[in-house]
Amino acid sequence: MLSDTLKRPAATATIEMLRENSLATLAQRELARQIISGEIAAGTKLNEADIAGGLGVSRGPVREAFRALDEAGLVRVEKNRGVFVRQVSLAEANEIYEVRAVLEGLIGRLAAKRIDAEQVEQLRAVVKKMAAHDKTRKAESYFQLNVEFHELLARAARNQALQNNYRRVVNELDLYRRETIARSTDNIPVSTREHEAIVNAVSQGDEKLAERLMIEHVLHSRERLHHALAKPPARA
Repeated sequence: MLSDTLKRPAATATIEMLRENSLATLAQRELARQIISGEIAAGTKLNEADIAGGLGVSRGPVREAFRALDEAGLVRVEKNRGVFVRQVSLAEANEIYEVRAVLEGLIGRLAAKRIDAEQVEQLRAVVKKMAAHDKTRKAESYFQLNVEFHELLARAARNQALQNNYRRVVNELDLYRRETIARSTDNIPVSTREHEAIVNAVSQGDEKLAERLMIEHVLHSRERLHHALAKPPARA
């Protein structure tokens, strides 16, 4: 009986730790969703107590969520100042695009080598939905399809380390990627054709072509960014 009594506090502590970890993961996912969707603007200071209250959790899970979001490149933690949604300068974005081009090129090459038939069909389905936006030019839904396309391709590469590095880089660029599409909806058909060409190369197992097309796609995206920023913001 005594041994059972001694075990109970340890079991309770374990359950509480699991609960805290689960809540931290949920808090992280919800904050990431709000940041990536633009609901929380770049540069916004995140108040730990307010967020905890809004999510209905204690401050501990929110604190853990901040750490994970910092590692993911979505927020920055400034000593004695607090936690802020990551704000990337245009000069930083230019450099990050160069890194992204290399990572995406590797994703294309590995995906062409390792993708399966089901994943090819998933990519084609996304491109088909993208093509439907050639006339509607709905920027927000096209942005989500773009994110889905590149995430599917990254998974098809079957390299977890590559996926982790890729996700951090694209998280840092999400603000600019969203703005590029919103201000340059006339480029949606061009972007769709690039995605279609990438799927064709990957499905044919052409590693070199897939790598080249992915690199070119990213560098073209950077060019579109600069053109987009020269235009006024799109009106809702």
